[in-house]
Amino acid sequence: SEPQVEEGPPVPAMLDDEADFVEASPIVHSVNDSGIVVRKHLIIITTTSVRPHQAYYLNRLAHVLKDVPPPLLWIVAEWPYQSRETAEILRSSGIMYRHLICNRNTTNIRKIVVCQKNNAIFHIKKHRLDGIVHFADEERAYSADLFEEMRKIRRFGTWPVAIHVGTKYRVVLEGPVCKGNQVTGWHTNQRRGVSRRFPIGFSGFAFNSTILWDPQRWNSPTLESIIVHSGGRGGLQLNTPFQDLVSSVNLLHNY
Repeated sequence: SEPQVEEGPPVPAMLDDEADFVEASPIVHSVNDSGIVVRKHLIIITTTSVRPHQAYYLNRLAHVLKDVPPPLLWIVAEWPYQSRETAEILRSSGIMYRHLICNRNTTNIRKIVVCQKNNAIFHIKKHRLDGIVHFADEERAYSADLFEEMRKIRRFGTWPVAIHVGTKYRVVLEGPVCKGNQVTGWHTNQRRGVSRRFPIGFSGFAFNSTILWDPQRWNSPTLESIIVHSGGRGGLQLNTPFQDLVSSVNLLHNY
């Protein structure tokens, strides 16, 4: 039978108007037969949309996440509705998950992704989920070892990411310049005329979820959302309070 869809509260002030928020299915717990091992909880956020090849990308990422020892929560934010294929992939994955729906009525891809990511962030805040948060792009290739390394993060962690640039798809690395376990600068591939307030993309960092719902712990203001659309060619950006938070000298530690 189809899972019940419950209406949840709207996402507060994340776009020009309110985004619809739906919890499409209950959490499904995975079982670790090897025994109980205390590990840091991972919270992996993936945005997806109903389209050809969607199932291929989600299945590929699901196979990687299955190799990551629990506890791990996979938050999948889908647009514009809950597809049967996605629901079945999640149910059969053996991974603990939440399936969220963003049915914002727009064809602007960037605004859709903002809605999806901020819905996931709101879900973490609402339920005070404690763990290390990472935005995992369904179309990127991952190693299970990367997710295991994220468990070493205490506050904010970042790493190099290979990207293709130019018409000849030249490969360059974007990421931090480190001294020990502290970030001192950034290698970037910022294009001329493109406003980019935060030096790295979403695939290049992870952070402690308590930053979102326990601001007193970090001496920071309450964050309503962390992702905004900058307009033009700048794409998706982190909002200014979150940038200030992760850019402080005392926060940029991997351990």
